[in-house]
Amino acid sequence: MKLHNVNEIADHVYWVGVRDWSRRMFDALIPLPYGTTYNSYLVQGEEKSALVDTVNPGFEKELEAKIREVMDPSELDYVVMNHAEPDHAGSIPHVFSLNKKAELITSEKGAQMARIYYGTLPERIHVVKEGDTIELGGKSFEFVDAPFLHWPETIFTYLVEDKILFPCDFFGSHIAHGVYDEDVADVSVMSKRYFGEIMMPYKGMGKRALDKIKEMEIEIIAPSHGPIHKHPQRIMDLYNDWVNGATRQKVTVVYATMWGDVEKMIFPLVETLQSEGVEVAVHNLVVADIGRIAEDLVDSRAIVLGTPTVLGGAHPLAVYAAFLAKALRPPAKYAAVLTSYGWGGGALKQIADLVGPLKLEVVAALEVNGPPSGNDLSKIVEIGKTLASKVKEEK
Repeated sequence: MKLHNVNEIADHVYWVGVRDWSRRMFDALIPLPYGTTYNSYLVQGEEKSALVDTVNPGFEKELEAKIREVMDPSELDYVVMNHAEPDHAGSIPHVFSLNKKAELITSEKGAQMARIYYGTLPERIHVVKEGDTIELGGKSFEFVDAPFLHWPETIFTYLVEDKILFPCDFFGSHIAHGVYDEDVADVSVMSKRYFGEIMMPYKGMGKRALDKIKEMEIEIIAPSHGPIHKHPQRIMDLYNDWVNGATRQKVTVVYATMWGDVEKMIFPLVETLQSEGVEVAVHNLVVADIGRIAEDLVDSRAIVLGTPTVLGGAHPLAVYAAFLAKALRPPAKYAAVLTSYGWGGGALKQIADLVGPLKLEVVAALEVNGPPSGNDLSKIVEIGKTLASKVKEEK
């Protein structure tokens, strides 16, 4: 009796991953409103078999049970570790406890991580490099170096005969439901959110990876999170835009307010931008979903940050937002900062120091003592018009 859902995505290629319906946070940073999956794939050739990636710790037994629906895990010949992060590699020790012969296929840097994090013996590690192949009998793997997508050891695995690309985290999304992209109505939105959270800081490496695989015949993209792409060109076209920093006439506004003074500055600016025909995404940092902010930053041409002054500096939530923008390295070209203070300033300088490395053109930085006056509001309207003009002129 079969108790587990095992999907055959191609001839003798099986999805044996797990769905984490309840997980709501990743890396103590990334909200997961729809849970996630840890995708693992079993590939059977005429002579040998391989498991491509494993699953998050805590789901080892479910992975084992799903493999057993197809074959005895002790008969596996290879385990491919595209990426060493525990949500994909954390079950390697369990799989190897069931199997005394399988080799771990990974990059040179991956081999070091496998020894450190998973105690994998050197004699069980098979290091591959760009262009190397492994034959399974009627099926063969070809490997692509894809460093920093999003760890330095990452590789892609391409199943040549079935034209399936296994890119681990690249092209992924954090969604627990749906097997294929066509099963998820908002898959492009969730993919964009995921890109903003994880891949945006590595746009340059992502562009290189796309260049490497552009000549491959790819019929299926099977990532390690979220649905499998049966329409691979759709996600590849989106990623091509994102890694090249394509933006829209859009401004992302993030702010914190204590007694409402900053909010009284922010919304006249928002109204002005909208009246000028600019798309605006607004996030109150007290209740904001960090993943949604990252999603909006993917294609915004400008960022507006509003903050009150707290103890001689920016509000801690604004500091966090500025640090996040610095870390994610969005493609925005312009910025404006609006601050309010009671008995002493200092927020502007702190924010400038934090976001300086982004090399944004700061269109305006306005600091107001207390609530904004009529004159201040007039300045804010002008700031909005100037920012809108910059955003609409940018190609």
